[in-house]
Amino acid sequence: MSKTIKIEPDLQFVKELQEVGGADLKKCYQCATCSVACPMSPADNPYPRKEMIWAQWGLKDKLLNDIDIWLCHNCGTCSELCPRGAKPGDLLAALRNMTYRKLVKPAIIGEWMSSPKHLPILAGIPMAIFAFIWMIRAALVGSFFPLTEDGKIVYGNLFPGDFTIDPLFGLVAIFVAICFGLGIKNMIDGFKANVTETFVIGYKKPTVKDAIIATIKYDVLQHSRFKNCVDSPADEERVKGHQILFYGFVACAIVTSIVAVAHWGGKVIPWLAPVGHTPMPLWHPVKILANVGAVLLVTGLTLLTRRRLNSDTKKSVSNYYDWYLLGVIWVVTLTGIGAQIFRLTGVAPLAFFTYYLHLVSIFMLIAYLPWSKLGHLVYRTTALIYARYIGRLPIAEKLIEDDKIFVI
Repeated sequence: MSKTIKIEPDLQFVKELQEVGGADLKKCYQCATCSVACPMSPADNPYPRKEMIWAQWGLKDKLLNDIDIWLCHNCGTCSELCPRGAKPGDLLAALRNMTYRKLVKPAIIGEWMSSPKHLPILAGIPMAIFAFIWMIRAALVGSFFPLTEDGKIVYGNLFPGDFTIDPLFGLVAIFVAICFGLGIKNMIDGFKANVTETFVIGYKKPTVKDAIIATIKYDVLQHSRFKNCVDSPADEERVKGHQILFYGFVACAIVTSIVAVAHWGGKVIPWLAPVGHTPMPLWHPVKILANVGAVLLVTGLTLLTRRRLNSDTKKSVSNYYDWYLLGVIWVVTLTGIGAQIFRLTGVAPLAFFTYYLHLVSIFMLIAYLPWSKLGHLVYRTTALIYARYIGRLPIAEKLIEDDKIFVI
């Protein structure tokens, strides 16, 4: 006797899913072309065919705990080959957008991140915080654009790191880390309840350490799976742009870490202090690395923005999450470059205002990270590690048992 399964569709979820990028999901008639075409889909329970039917039925719990939405790298091949124009790739992107909103609390931030109508709130919070600091400091030093005694612009005179910038961003970093920790826990709990181990012949189960090392080495640093999704010049540009942008962030993160460690460590170990003293001359190695990072960011952003603008709407449609992220990173990058140029040229009003916008945009990039598309740096990496650990890999991948190196 067959077992009856009760299905309870969540129609509101379907409506929300269509609003964040899954507008064409109802066109799907389950031909399975998408799963056959995908170079990343495993042989067992391949995606995105099953996600299409789950989405049509509004099976919210299945979808939000589905590891496969993170394994997809959104190359768009499935959407390009879909005979009905259902855009499976856009559906998986929309599901990730939905997950950003609901994976971790406070859920209100996820709601704000989902629509441009809430952008004034997202920008208004840091604008008010840094404007308040600016006004208080201006009253204390007697000028909105304070200069040093020798007439130079030093942003620390207006926004002192010790008791404004560093404590504020330190608290933001702790908040984001806690949210990501909770998000990762929720993800793994969902995977454990919904994803079974899948081992193919010749695959030796790795340890958690093996899975983490392989994922960072191949998927993060080398972008190996991105490269597996290349079948056109536009796809190559996407991979290149993404990788260049990633290393631009790495360079800037290294610079920030050096400055912070040298500054605060210098209070205990005096010889460290000069290493991170700002503003730095252009020939300083840390400043050179910072400017290299800026060049990488501009290059990567240019490639990715051009791809978005020139993308074939039959293959993929950009949504608000895409443009919000690109927009914020553009503002962070351009205001950072502008703040340096205006400081060196001595244009105080433009310099301080540009630096103010730089702080606002950095806050928007970091503070809302667990609910933005950039959160995939953590969430997708977690899913890729878990997938390697349980053996849910594309059929072309295997583990060489002798030296435990993943070959892609």
